Amino acid sequence: MDDQTLEMLAGFICGDYEPVYRTGPQITQFFARAGFDWLVHDGSTRKTWTLEVLRHMDAAQLQSVLLRLGDPHEYHADRELTAQALNRLNEILALEGLQVVLDGVTPRLVESTAQLVGHEEQLDLAPLPPPDFLTLDLEPGLGVVLASRWTEAQQCVNAGAHTMGTIAMGSLLEGMLLAAVLRYPADANKADSAPRSADGKVKRFSDWSLSEMINVAHELRWIDLDVKKFSHSLRDFRNLIHPYQQLTDGVSPDADTCSISWLVVQAAANDLAKWLQGA
Repeated sequence: MDDQTLEMLAGFICGDYEPVYRTGPQITQFFARAGFDWLVHDGSTRKTWTLEVLRHMDAAQLQSVLLRLGDPHEYHADRELTAQALNRLNEILALEGLQVVLDGVTPRLVESTAQLVGHEEQLDLAPLPPPDFLTLDLEPGLGVVLASRWTEAQQCVNAGAHTMGTIAMGSLLEGMLLAAVLRYPADANKADSAPRSADGKVKRFSDWSLSEMINVAHELRWIDLDVKKFSHSLRDFRNLIHPYQQLTDGVSPDADTCSISWLVVQAAANDLAKWLQGA
């Protein structure tokens, strides 16, 4: 295997790339799960140490490492996390003509046509299935509304209605955040970033802006920092619902805008669903 490939694999194991960051002890644990319980991280730079370990492995040993990296058990059977890991792993292995695939829940290493994964490749941004909003114990009727908007947002994407699709996604994001606020009103009201009126009292939830809900959700750790930042960008596009705003900004969302916005909505949905389900 090319040394550059090994270097990328070392970075992947350490967590330089999504989705899992591993500390030194966690790298030791990973190798033990892969069948190498005699390998113990010595406290040196994680990636340098890991790369040297990979360089001294034979083909069979490397295969064991790759299979563990693609094993759903390594990601606590989290479907989204496993998919992210497999996608990134297979990007690294593409030039080697290798691919890790799942046979049920069992990873297999198979040969594939060696290829360069680049920008010219058609990126599949089909959405993940939506969270089961009806099982999240939301306000009566809100789960039905969110599920419907999820479907309608994707219909806009499929139809090439880029502006309306982006607006729909911003609306869906706002609805999901409102659902979390209504589910945990006491926590939301106590947040330092909760919006207040001139008399110092926290505003009614109906008066909160999308920006304020995003900030509160991140403060309460309902969404991660990356989701917060991208959500604010989506909020800006959601404001294109006002025609004069679009005219003033001179913005015309296209397919790429929709694709990026849809990924933001999916990431926010994943974070919020985990929290609402008590993960």
